[in-house]
Amino acid sequence: QVQLVESGGGLVQAGGSLRLSCAASPLTPIRNSLGWFRQTPGKEREFVAAITVNGALTDYANSVNGRFTIARDNARNTWWLQMNSLLPDDTAVYYCAVGANWFYRKEGARYDYWGQGTQVTVSS
Repeated sequence: QVQLVESGGGLVQAGGSLRLSCAASPLTPIRNSLGWFRQTPGKEREFVAAITVNGALTDYANSVNGRFTIARDNARNTWWLQMNSLLPDDTAVYYCAVGANWFYRKEGARYDYWGQGTQVTVSS
């Protein structure tokens, strides 16, 4: 059984920064894509960012490109989403996830395991 634990959400003013973290157990990753998604009430879950387990490849949604950075630690069991220049439109529940294939990194339905979600609220 794989468990994902998220942390780092909170309330921040526009222009501020937050860092979300996700820790997976067992410690050795078993999938190729480490992702972040977000969702707001009445809106479909959307892709935010993803990274390969070895850190060689990254991908970002156009809405966050240049502001957010995804990274993983050298133990390959934890990954982060560094969010800078936050906007009110970034307000959402953020979920980390693990998927089997990098090709489907933008498709939430292709991910196998999900964290519990962490709330990010950006005020004007």
